Amino acid sequence: MNLSEKIQDDLKEALRGKNEVAVSTLRLLIAASKNFEISKGEAGYKASDEEIVGVIQRQVKQRKESIEAYKAGNRQDLADKETKELEILENYLPEQMSEEQIRSLVPQTIKETHASSVADIGKVMGLLSAQLKGKADLSLVSKIVREHLS
Repeated sequence: MNLSEKIQDDLKEALRGKNEVAVSTLRLLIAASKNFEISKGEAGYKASDEEIVGVIQRQVKQRKESIEAYKAGNRQDLADKETKELEILENYLPEQMSEEQIRSLVPQTIKETHASSVADIGKVMGLLSAQLKGKADLSLVSKIVREHLS
């Protein structure tokens, strides 16, 4: 079973269980996936699991930004709703690497690319982002790389 089939099955289950938050979140995710497929421009294009993970990651990033904005605006009710949606979306992402695991990879990659200054961040991030795509928060990876090269 691929990821989009799993999402569809989970939507059916959420509908049966009358879980309104899960239903709305999964419907939004399915719509975002369909929009991605349409943006590819080919008739009948089906997104791969890896591409769907990318869509999910964008949805997760949006939720995190919304949570921060709602907390800053003293709207805890909306922040709580976004947090529930975030938890649902994160169930479909591959297990994320811990900060310690990322910190152990960064120095090794810096040596491989012979990076020596902040100007070399692009080389290091190019290699790491290909390696860690879907497995780690790339903004955290970038922050750690910047720390090492500063």
